[in-house]
Amino acid sequence: METTDDLCLTGRYPVPPPHGWVAEDLDRLSGLPRHTELIDGVLVFRSPQQQPFHARALRLLERALLRQAPDDLDVLREFGMVLDRRNRTEPDVLVTPFDGEPRPDEMFLKAENVILAVEVVALDSEARDREVKPRKYAAAGVPHFWRVEADEQGVPIVYVHELDPALEVYVPTGIHRDKLTLTVPFPLTIDLTAINRRRP
Repeated sequence: METTDDLCLTGRYPVPPPHGWVAEDLDRLSGLPRHTELIDGVLVFRSPQQQPFHARALRLLERALLRQAPDDLDVLREFGMVLDRRNRTEPDVLVTPFDGEPRPDEMFLKAENVILAVEVVALDSEARDREVKPRKYAAAGVPHFWRVEADEQGVPIVYVHELDPALEVYVPTGIHRDKLTLTVPFPLTIDLTAINRRRP
């Protein structure tokens, strides 16, 4: 029986073992494109091209969260998160306690150590960002989730969700245009219209 230690790339594409891929395989396979994710045991290759809105929204949110997060929290961009054995995603932005960060030899966070996951919807991942990932993040117990999309003028709209732990589903708590003001997971205000400003 093939083991994950025997995994290799055949030609240009990885050939999955009979049981499908598992989260730790992403650290063992060589030659995978950057930002490869694992969903239900299947490798998902993200587009190497970022739309300007996507890149600017990430920059805006990362900077704002870094400025306003409490000192015991860190903000990471496009960093791996293990949800379970067959699911390992890479949220666009996430917030984690410093004491929950991975060991130096680990390239991912565990979902239990993530407070907020943010997905900026992209053309090549609309269904995953809107449906698949929120469902999986909720099942893994991530308390807060934001979905970010562009309005007609290219200004972010932030759809904010909070976990109902009894049902393991997200409850929508607001749709924010122009300005995002929240008290959880910590008090913050983000001027969403500042997306095209190069300096804070």
